[in-house]
Amino acid sequence: MDGEVVPVLRAEDAAAVAWWERSGSAKQWEHRFEPGLPAFVEVARGGVRLFLSQHRGDARPDTLLHLRVRDVEAIASEFGVQVKDAVRAREIEPRDPDGNRLRIGTPAK
Repeated sequence: MDGEVVPVLRAEDAAAVAWWERSGSAKQWEHRFEPGLPAFVEVARGGVRLFLSQHRGDARPDTLLHLRVRDVEAIASEFGVQVKDAVRAREIEPRDPDGNRLRIGTPAK
């Protein structure tokens, strides 16, 4: 299959975008059907893109994403957490402001 998968995470407010920016992601665009209506936002870091949605039913809180990165230490430093050795990677497991769980790791060599 040729294509791309872009996960959608639940986001209650703009704090989610700021949290993702701390991880090195950047806001690409935001869409609202009208002012005051729920937002749908894309954030990206390198080749990883995520959609953050305020729309009810698009995604559920407490979702788990596993992200592989080249330098988990840099992200851990930004969030002030310790990196842990797991079976196949060095990882951190932060939660975003909406309770979505992330397992961010650098694969073991």
